[in-house]
Amino acid sequence: MKQVIHRKLSKSIFRVALISLLAFTAALSAQEGDPAKGKELFNANCAACHKLDKKMTGPALRNVEQRLSEEEGLDRSWLYEWIHNSAALIKDGDAYANKIYNEYNKTAMTAFPQLSDSDIDNILAYTAEEIPVPVVPEGQVAGGGSAGMPSNTGGVTNDVLLGALAILFALLAIGLYAVNKTLRRFAAVQEIEIEERPVRKPLWKAFVENQFLMVVLAIFFLLGSAYFAYGWMMQIGIDQGYQPVQPIHYSHKIHAGDNGIDCKYCHSSARVSKHSGIPSLNICMNCHKSIYEVAPETATAEYSKEFYDGEIKKLYKAVGWDDENQRYTGKTEPVKWVRIHNLPDFVYFNHSQHVTVGGVECQTCHGPVEEMEVLYQHAPLTMGWCIDCHRVTNVNLEDNGYYQKIHDELKEKYQVEELTEAQMGGLECGRCHY
Repeated sequence: MKQVIHRKLSKSIFRVALISLLAFTAALSAQEGDPAKGKELFNANCAACHKLDKKMTGPALRNVEQRLSEEEGLDRSWLYEWIHNSAALIKDGDAYANKIYNEYNKTAMTAFPQLSDSDIDNILAYTAEEIPVPVVPEGQVAGGGSAGMPSNTGGVTNDVLLGALAILFALLAIGLYAVNKTLRRFAAVQEIEIEERPVRKPLWKAFVENQFLMVVLAIFFLLGSAYFAYGWMMQIGIDQGYQPVQPIHYSHKIHAGDNGIDCKYCHSSARVSKHSGIPSLNICMNCHKSIYEVAPETATAEYSKEFYDGEIKKLYKAVGWDDENQRYTGKTEPVKWVRIHNLPDFVYFNHSQHVTVGGVECQTCHGPVEEMEVLYQHAPLTMGWCIDCHRVTNVNLEDNGYYQKIHDELKEKYQVEELTEAQMGGLECGRCHY
C-alpha cells in the first residue's frame, strides 16, 4: 500500500513540474517577442517622441527593460502599465513615473491602450537588439578601396595617357630634326646644292594691300560687333542658371523629391499672397526637432552623411535648439538666405493669381525642383518668356468662381470653350507694368 501511494505521489509531482515547466517556457517565449513586428510598431507609435540611442521628447529606449530592471528594480509588468496609461501611474504616486514626468518638462506620455501585451513584447524585443555593426566586404577597407591598394586606383588614367602621348610627339619631333640635320650634312659632303624656295610676300601683307578685302572685313567687323553688343546688352538682368551657395544647405531633391513634401507646405503664402515667401525656421523644426540626422542611404559621393548632419546642426544653432537637452535656449541667429528668383521692381507678378486661380504648377516656372540638390533659376523670367506662356496657355474656366463673370462674357464674345490669357488681356502693358 505504501509503495502505491508513493508511486501516485511521484507521478503527481512529475505532472506538476512538467506543467510548470511548459507554462514557464510558454511565458518566456511570449515575452521574447518578434523584433521585426516590434520595429513596425515602434515606428508607428513611438518614433515621434523616442529614438533608440538618443533622447528626444522622451528618453532613449535601447535596452530600456534591462536598464529599468537593473537600476530601478522594475519588471515588464510596470512597463505594461506605463505604456497603457502613464497618467494613472503618475497620479497614483509611483516614484519612477513621477521622476520621468518631472525630468522631461512634465510632458505626459500618450496612452496606448490599443497596444496589447504581446505588441509591447514585440516592441521591447526590438529595443533589446544590439546596435548593428556595418559589414565591410571582404578585401575592401573602410575607405572604400581594396585592401593593400589606394582607394582611387582605377587602371590607366587620362593623365597617364596624355603624358605618354606628349613624350611620343616630343621624341618624334626630335627624330625629324635629327633626320633633317643628317640629310643636310650628307648633301654638304656630296657637294649637292639644296635649292632654297623663293621668299614670298607674307599673306597678311597681301591681304592688307587688297582694298576690296579690307572694306569687306570692316563691314563684317562692324556688323559682328553690333550683333554681339546687342546680345550682351539683352542678357543684362537675366540670371538663368544662377545657383548661389546658401548659408544652410537645403536639398530640394531630398525634401520635395525623395520625401514628396508639397512645395506649398513650406511656401504656404504662394496660395494667398503676391510672394511665395521664405519659410520660417519653425517650419523646418516641425520635422527636424525629431529628425536630427539623415539616413545613411541619403549620402552621395558629393554630399556625405556627415555633411548633411552638420547642416542640421546649423539649423539648430540658428533657432537656438539644444538637441542634447531637447529645449530652446532663446539664443537665435538670423539666416542670411541668398535670393535666387528676382524680378525687376517695375514688374508685377502675383503668385496666388497663378497658383490658386490659374492652377499653374510650381515646376512650370521653377523647373524640376524635386530633382535639384542645389536650387537654381530654371527659366529666364524675361518678358518674352511670360508673353509666350500667356499666348499658349488656356485658362481653367470650369468651376473657377474667381473670374466666373468675365469668363462667361468672353466665351459669349468669342464663341469658344477655351480662352488663352492673351484673349483675356494678358498682353496689355498695364497687367504687369505699373
